[in-house]
Amino acid sequence: MTHGQIDYNALFMRLKENEELDRKFFEIQTEVLSTLNFEDLFSKLLKLIKLKFGIPYVWLTLIEGSKPAQLMRQLRLSEPVSFVTREDFLLAVGSSGSPLLVNRGLERLGNLQPAGLYYDFRSLAVVPLSLDGEIIGSFNQADPSIQRFRPGIDTCYLEQLALVVSICLSNVVAHEELRAMAFKDPLTGLLNRRAMERVLKRELARAQRYASPLSVVFVDLDEFKQVNDRFGHDRGDELLCYAAERLLALTRESDIVARFAGDEFVLILPGVAAAEAEALMQRIKAYFLKYPLKKPDQSLAVKLSFGVAQATQDEDHNGLLKRADDELYRAKKAGKAAR
Repeated sequence: MTHGQIDYNALFMRLKENEELDRKFFEIQTEVLSTLNFEDLFSKLLKLIKLKFGIPYVWLTLIEGSKPAQLMRQLRLSEPVSFVTREDFLLAVGSSGSPLLVNRGLERLGNLQPAGLYYDFRSLAVVPLSLDGEIIGSFNQADPSIQRFRPGIDTCYLEQLALVVSICLSNVVAHEELRAMAFKDPLTGLLNRRAMERVLKRELARAQRYASPLSVVFVDLDEFKQVNDRFGHDRGDELLCYAAERLLALTRESDIVARFAGDEFVLILPGVAAAEAEALMQRIKAYFLKYPLKKPDQSLAVKLSFGVAQATQDEDHNGLLKRADDELYRAKKAGKAAR
């Protein structure tokens, strides 16, 4: 080919490559833009990027305190994700919002990787994500090849992907917030019975699959009717909210606390055997006796009874709840007999 001639073969191949890229991005956009479920959005996105582009390592980094980070923690999703402070994220990635391509000095971005996972890569693309105009984290892609995400390559497709995901995030977060209202108890802010049963089904299936312990605790506030009758329903509501807030504070982040009905609560304790659950509840019971609800005109002790049941391999969530409820009934009956 002489100087000044156009290499039509090379141009044709480049056009074909761009056409193929456009097709793949269109397929990804079509999938994720139709998603209103937070879990589906990220599971679809990560799988599609891996599948369509053959990228071995794909994960999310979310800034602590952002709405997506809060949702991710609440839903306890299994997708690979890391959580970092805003200060650490901006220090590593910057605040421009533009994709960052790195194949040197990768150690400075180590805190973007999910805890407990080791990714052996030599180049990385960090694609910042925004929600309502604020950076909330990044979508990260990494490859063992030092050339895959070398600085200087065209990032227009990464920028396009960031825009699509950010639009999806806005839709999904709004949808999840509306959905959360249907699963929250309006008085205490805890999960309601409907949500608790969904979580219990999931945790029971996980415990049975991996043969790990799972305990359920049914909790009932003793003499709660007398509080309502003597001091009024407003004071009774305050007692319920105090009990709910303390139950959350006295359990692990991985535990689930829900309001079942009235003055009854349910605790779901993954990875906890019945004996450990029993010991935990005795500590909680002692705490409530030591630290009553204090109001200017009075102090109200939170008295409670509880029943514990540990999951077996051959029961469903209803059977597990029923056994915990039966244990609670026995505990309340024994308590009355002792008085």
